[in-house]
Amino acid sequence: MHLTPEQETLSCFLPEKTFQYFDIISGGKTDTHINIVLEEKNVPPLEKRHKGCPVKSKGFYDITISDFPARGRQVDLTFRRRRWQVGDELLTRDIPIAAEGTRLELEFALFLKEHL
Repeated sequence: MHLTPEQETLSCFLPEKTFQYFDIISGGKTDTHINIVLEEKNVPPLEKRHKGCPVKSKGFYDITISDFPARGRQVDLTFRRRRWQVGDELLTRDIPIAAEGTRLELEFALFLKEHL
């Protein structure tokens, strides 16, 4: 996958392989927060058994996680996850974003665990 120079730079601050599955759709900051919203690419995780079946988009669900603070602000990453329907089956892609049992990015959760 070829990244633009901007994506290459941003990938240093985002969870690993973010641009493989997501596009940045918005971002902003306040006095206390940096917010980045990423939307899952519209590429359903189809298998051979789904060949020839119609695929329907079933919308999004959002997952917001906290990442390492930056420039004195809390960083919130909102991942807009897609769902697809193929026949009577609802498909989602298994992308490990947050550390299990938390709303923290995996690397940030491990950092906190090590330092607390």
